[in-house]
Formats: sequence, C-alpha cells, structure tokens
Amino acid sequence: MRRHIWGAAAVLALFTGLLPTASAQAGTAAAGRPGPLPLERLFDNRAVSDDGRPADADFDGAGGSLSARDLTSAGWTPGRSLAVDGARLTWPRTAPGAPDNVRADGQAVRVRGRGNALAFLVAGTGGEASGAGTVQYRDGSRGRYRLTAPDWRSGPLATKSVALPHINTPGGQLAERARLYVVTVPVARGREVASVRLPRDPGAADLHVFAVSVRAETRGWTGTWSASTTGYTAVGPWADRTVRLVVHTSTGGPRVRVRLDNTFAAAPVRIGGATVAVQGTGAGARGEPRPLSFRGAPGTEIPAGAQAFSDPLDFDVPAGTNLLVSFHLPGPVATAPVHSQALQRSYVSTPGDHTADGSPAAYTSTITTWPLLTGVDVGGGPGSVVLLGDSITDGAKSTQDANRRWPDVLATRLLNQPDVPRYGVLNQGISANRVVADRYPGDGVSTDTGGVSTLHRLDRDVLAQTSARTVLVFQGINDVRWGASADQLTAGLREIADRAHARGLRAVAATIAPCEGESLCTAAANARREAVNAYLRGNGDFDAVLDFDAVLRDPAHPARMSPAYDSGDHLHPGDAGLAALADSVDLRLLVP
Repeated sequence: MRRHIWGAAAVLALFTGLLPTASAQAGTAAAGRPGPLPLERLFDNRAVSDDGRPADADFDGAGGSLSARDLTSAGWTPGRSLAVDGARLTWPRTAPGAPDNVRADGQAVRVRGRGNALAFLVAGTGGEASGAGTVQYRDGSRGRYRLTAPDWRSGPLATKSVALPHINTPGGQLAERARLYVVTVPVARGREVASVRLPRDPGAADLHVFAVSVRAETRGWTGTWSASTTGYTAVGPWADRTVRLVVHTSTGGPRVRVRLDNTFAAAPVRIGGATVAVQGTGAGARGEPRPLSFRGAPGTEIPAGAQAFSDPLDFDVPAGTNLLVSFHLPGPVATAPVHSQALQRSYVSTPGDHTADGSPAAYTSTITTWPLLTGVDVGGGPGSVVLLGDSITDGAKSTQDANRRWPDVLATRLLNQPDVPRYGVLNQGISANRVVADRYPGDGVSTDTGGVSTLHRLDRDVLAQTSARTVLVFQGINDVRWGASADQLTAGLREIADRAHARGLRAVAATIAPCEGESLCTAAANARREAVNAYLRGNGDFDAVLDFDAVLRDPAHPARMSPAYDSGDHLHPGDAGLAALADSVDLRLLVP
C-alpha cells in the first residue's frame, strides 16, 4: 500500500487493490446494514434556512445554518446542476428548512458511472471532518478512500467552491463567511462504480454530504489551450458588451468546445451568446464566426464557483493558430475571474451583441487579460500535457502577441515530429505563483493575481483538465525567494507527484532556474534553490526530471542565468531562453 499525505483541504486516497467481497453484486447489504440508496433518501440534517425562519434549520448542532437568500444570490438554487472542476453535481432539490444533507456515518449511497474520481459536495461542522469510506464496483471489487471536509466556518477559502456572506442563527444573521467545498478522491479507472459507503461518524466533527457523483473521463476530446484563473479582480466595468479573446491553439481537431469558469466569484455571470472563429487580423475573423451553444441554448448563466462547457461544434480547429472566442455579457460586470498575464491583446466591443461580427469595427477597446475563459478543447487527439508553473511558464518577458512562451515552442516541437503523440499543451502557469503559499487568498476582489498555491489549485488546474496524461512541474523559485524552506518546498513537490500518480498521470519535474542578481535572489535563497534541485535530481518521486537549471545557467557562474538567455531582470528568460527550455525537453519523457 502506498501512502499519500496531502494538504489541508485535500484528500487522502488509500488503494489496496481488490478487496474480497461476499457478493459480486453491488448493493448487497452487509453486516446488517441496508443496501445503497440515493443520497437524497438518506438526508438527515437541515443546513439551509429562510432568513425569516432561521430556527427551521440547524446545520451545526448549535443553531447555525446557511442562508437560502445567499444561495440564490450565488446561483445555487434547489435542483440546480453545478459543474465544478470537471464534475457535475446537483444542489439538493429541497425547500429551506427541509432535510438537504447527510451526516456521514457509514451510509451506503447509490452512485453510478465510470471516471477518474468521485466528487463530493461537502462541509464539516465542529471542525474539519475526515474519515475513510469504501467504493463498490459493479465487478464486485472494492477500494478504499479517505474524505476530508473542511469546516464550513473556518476552512480555507482558497479551496472552497463557494463562500456565502452570512450565517443564520436563531439570534440573528451573522456577517460571517460560510463555505462549501467540492472534494474529489480517485477511483479505479475503467471500473464502473456501483455505490459508495460514506465514512463512519468522525466523532467531534460532523462530515456533511450534499451531493456525490463520479467525475467522468473526458473521452473524445483533447485540450488545446488553457489558462489558470489567477484571481478575482475589477474589470471594465462592462454592460451589454462583447468580449473577444485571442487564444493560441497547440493541437488541432475537427470539433471544438470552450470552457468558461466563474472561479472565486460570489455571484453568477450571464453569457448571452458566444462564437468561435479563426483570427484574421486584430479583432477581425477569418470567415464567419460560428455560434456556440450551452445545453442547446445560445447562452448560459454560470453560478458562483461553477463552470460551463459549450456543446460540441463541428469546426475545423487548426493547430498552432490564433482563435477568437467571443462572448456577450448582457448584464453589468464589474468584477470577474481572470488570467492576468495573457501577453496577448484581446478586445472589447461597443454596446451590443457583436459575437457574430466578422468585422473588427465594433471592437474599439483592448485588454491584456483573459477573463472567464479557461479552456478550449478539440475533438479526438491523444490527450494533453499540463505544464504547471509560475511566471516563466506564463511567458513573462516574452514578446507580446508572438506566442513565444516556452509551452508554445514545446507545442510546435510536438506538432513537427512523428515519434511521440502530438499532445495538446496546456499552459497552467501563473505569474508570482508559489507551490506552498497562497498569493491571492481565494475569496473577494483583490489586485493580487498571483493565484492560490499550486497545492490548492492542483485539482482544478491539473487533475480536472481535459484528457490530461502528464503533468510537468516547473516551479519553486517564488517559494525560495519569499522564504519557504527547502523542506517545505520539497514536501509540496512530493505531494504534487503523489496526487498526480493517484489519478493515473505521469509526473515530470524540472529543476529551478538560477536568478542571482535579482533583488530577492539572495545567497540564502540560492542555497534553498540548490537544495531543492538536489532533491529533484536524486529522488524517485517523479517519473522523470528535466534539468532546466543546467539549460539556463551561466557555466562560468552557475548561480546566475546565462546573459544570452536573460531578459534583463536576471529572473525571467527572454525569448531565446524560453526557446532553449522547450528545445531541451526529451519528448519521450512526456509519454505515460
């Protein structure tokens, strides 16, 4: 048995292979316990109250409850289907004051499907709640998992799915954040899940489950472009405007779909309509923009903390080409989740729905962020490689509008060779990001767009990415520059490898580049960097290690970047250095 020890809001999955079963038929009662039932038939707790009748619910055993009005304001209405981190869950179809969740105590829950993870919509009361449960597969085998639910009042905001602004009590409403979490645990790929036995009562704390589902494998799609949500910040303000974003594909395909994420938000956002086109010049399209749909409708509303995928569209997506993804925002939008360092000019229109315009005439303003849009997928293909990193992976100091980030150069290399699959390349770099500490706290409007920590964004930005096959981690320079110890950073990198392996991904790491001469790259920081690099070169936690330090360093002064590769700030490589990184990758090491 391999042990994986993970972070505060993460999950511990303990697989023991096949366990003996009394019957191959899933759902057979055992040890006098009832067989699996739909979760809603097991609800035994009331978490949601009407603001005018707070005593109708008692979520935490002390009279505290969630506000139905706050949930409605967030778009979490009864029976609403919520897509979060690639999983689809349904908020309970119950009125305020009715049972809407189950306190975990070994109940057998009927769950069906094949996929890469179970997704639980949970919260703890009385503290963080954790316990071990069992997955029953239709072939009669079983597996164990461990589920941790952060506390609804004190759990980390960085990993919450939604935060509500109030807590209802019999004595009045408190202006205090309530949190709800979507937590995933691995399941055996290829086996159909038949049921789940929830953890036993954890004791002092209660583990509440509102919904559970199998996060399905993404079949028939390859991620061609992606961007991480780096924060939640002021935009526009926009009202009745069309945003036209320019994104660069890696691989191509005959169909397309896009992903919009309302991460970190407190309120829903309305998408009136959306289109996709190949870029001509500037905001102009090459050919007529093609309309996208969402569950058959021209637009969609994305609840706070949720995401929306467009329906499949027959559209020939070229490899290595700029696309225009346009969406109309009919209502006022003053804040939005963004990727802050796009290094790409995109466009905002004058008033009106201009998604169908092939002409650039209406697009009179430019932006250099990517709001809301986090992914573009193409039909078919071999799957994707996810590049997890900081500003160097994000492309800082590369030439704007030129697609010279090292992930772009790597994607071109993959396209131009016959020896390994032509994977899509997904850039999940965030400028200023750290492995073990949050820059953006995970809630509220902020000017800091350095993102939550890699450990806190790993499920969203890697494990839930479309058809991810391999993750390549090139990160840690910001941790050592800002005082994290080598032991803290190596533990964080080890956790990334363990969690990737538990989901069946290949895990590759790159050594940290030199940065002497930059103000925070002190001798102490360099000593920490060298200690982490020694760990990476000598450990067996990762399936392969790329020596990016050796690629970029000055041979005459190894703590410093080679002048030929230095952008001038001694921290970020310029175009030549980024190309050198991509060119140094042995493509065979990316293959699972």
